[in-house]
Amino acid sequence: GSGASPATMNDFLAGLAFFLIIEGLLYAAAPSFVKGLAAILPEFPESQLRIGGIIAMGIGVFGIWLIRA
Repeated sequence: GSGASPATMNDFLAGLAFFLIIEGLLYAAAPSFVKGLAAILPEFPESQLRIGGIIAMGIGVFGIWLIRA
């Protein structure tokens, strides 16, 4: 078929749920850290933020690859 399999959708939804858990945990456990980070982020050039995001995505993809291997 042309659509995603139910297992693929379940994996995607589980990943999204884990993201929300970690995000919520960060806000609940260290709100002042999150506020401080939000205050300094505009000082970084967009290129640096983009590179950091690409590196984070790469680490995440590698981690999933390791788990699934």
